[in-house]
Amino acid sequence: MAQIVAAYGLPHTPFFPSKVEEEGPSSPTGIMFGKARDSLAAAKPDVIVIFDTDHYNTFFFDNFPILAIGIDESFRGPNDEPRGGMTIYDVPSLPKLATAIHNEGVRAGFDIATLRDFSCDHSVMVPLHFVNPGMKWPVIPFFISGHVPPLPPARRCFELGRQVRKTLEAYPENLRIAIIGTGSFSLEVFGPRIRLGFTDGVPDPDWVHEVCRYLEAGDTDALIAAATEDRMHAAGNVGGELLNWIAMLAFTDNRKPDFLDKQMENGHAYAGWRLA
Repeated sequence: MAQIVAAYGLPHTPFFPSKVEEEGPSSPTGIMFGKARDSLAAAKPDVIVIFDTDHYNTFFFDNFPILAIGIDESFRGPNDEPRGGMTIYDVPSLPKLATAIHNEGVRAGFDIATLRDFSCDHSVMVPLHFVNPGMKWPVIPFFISGHVPPLPPARRCFELGRQVRKTLEAYPENLRIAIIGTGSFSLEVFGPRIRLGFTDGVPDPDWVHEVCRYLEAGDTDALIAAATEDRMHAAGNVGGELLNWIAMLAFTDNRKPDFLDKQMENGHAYAGWRLA
């Protein structure tokens, strides 16, 4: 039977690969991603499932599902503008496992779209660049709409995570599976609340601290209750990326994280849980 061995919450800031290339692995960003990379390597996964919010590159307004999963032998990325510090990757995947996640999710009442012959943007590829060097572990991307209102409710995203977990733990093959949820808590990108002279800003640092208090305490129910659509929108126009973390938390059983590091200038954090 398959086993969940680790879970991580990570950011996906697009300029981080070039930043770490310039500043070196001992930079704050390099160190924080390094913790997750080393923890993941020690967990020895066979596959990664990543919960993500696309940035209008894999999807656009003419075809924008609330939930979707990629099913193919592999995918490429990043598919958005050129990113310094990392190459275009070909990432292996496990379509048989992805199909099982999709099929069982639909049977459980989740309307999950599917993608084939697809690519992913920096929101998937930046964390993978840091924690999956050489793309040696297959990856299954699961997309949650976290930018376009109406957002799916936080409780529903947690229930989605529990359904994915149920499918994975019942999967008959002997796989070690790691889970990633990626995104920011408070972040405004190209909106009215950006910093003067920048393209982004952190309009609600208090929310970052509040989210991290819930994470530090392992109090997922309190986080879900606090993460209303209005609250997430108040934290920035991409504040709904928190929903990816909430889906990931369905795998942690309210455990306190093994590590949790805030990066306040970017409105996000890094966290990890070794589960087996």
